[in-house]
Amino acid sequence: MPRLPLLLLLLLPLLAAPDAPAPTHAERLGYPPDAKLLLLHADDIGVAHSVNAATFDAFATGRVRSGSVMVPCAWFPEAAAYARAHPDHDLGLHLTLTSEWKHYRWGPVLGAAAAPSLVDSLGFLHATPGAAAAAMHPAAAAPELRAQVERALAFGLHPTHLDSHMGTLFQTPDLFAAYVRVGRDYGLPVFVPREALAAQAPQLLAMLSDDELLVDRLVMAPDGVDPADFDAFYTRAIQTLQPGVTELIVHLAYDDAEMQAVTVDHPAYGATWRQRDFDFFTSPAFDSLRAAHDVHLVTYRELAAARAR
Repeated sequence: MPRLPLLLLLLLPLLAAPDAPAPTHAERLGYPPDAKLLLLHADDIGVAHSVNAATFDAFATGRVRSGSVMVPCAWFPEAAAYARAHPDHDLGLHLTLTSEWKHYRWGPVLGAAAAPSLVDSLGFLHATPGAAAAAMHPAAAAPELRAQVERALAFGLHPTHLDSHMGTLFQTPDLFAAYVRVGRDYGLPVFVPREALAAQAPQLLAMLSDDELLVDRLVMAPDGVDPADFDAFYTRAIQTLQPGVTELIVHLAYDDAEMQAVTVDHPAYGATWRQRDFDFFTSPAFDSLRAAHDVHLVTYRELAAARAR
């Protein structure tokens, strides 16, 4: 049999399968290509001791495995101490450019004087994403985001990913570009729900390569869900989960005096809301629901490692 030239031998695998699709996230993690992967993600770590305590207790159950920390908030040092004690946990940064509660407020890590367009007349971060985006100088966001990452690193918290508190960094192309740039500079995945952005802001989605997109879709209980319907809302979300990676954002805390004071006059995502989230997602019933619908829990740490491989 005649010998094939060396170059042809090297090219044969490419010639044999020119249209082979890239492996899915599920396949990279060892699951079937149509597996349903759930990234159950706890937001707002660091806002209050009550949030921290409930989230750390949820992590201890093994049911909630991912979350993100708000660096400008008062209870950030406690969250950082937990991160140092649990370096294998999946903790990201909830990049924060808003301060929404009535009496409990915070300012930028850089300080109000260094970032005047980031703050309101009282020196706190603006209360809503719309107000923040309208007032913020386009060049002011990135330095504050970097300051939050650097502060986390200085406290020994090595984040696995970045996301955006209240979605502020999705408000304008300039803010989104700053978000993506900071993620790339620090080598961190950024939370971007592929399907939602494709439908609502495709110009933002175009700023990222397919390789950078780890999350297919987002589920979060919206403002206005009746308290009596919480369990039904989450049950339906698990029952109807689609193949791919779904991030389900929860807000965990105990319904105690501290959290009631933090969230006064704010029933949406308030103390009782957060207690309901905690109760549902730390229950054996959640385990049974996942098992019945063949849903697998994953983390940003696992997704990023699989992507790198």
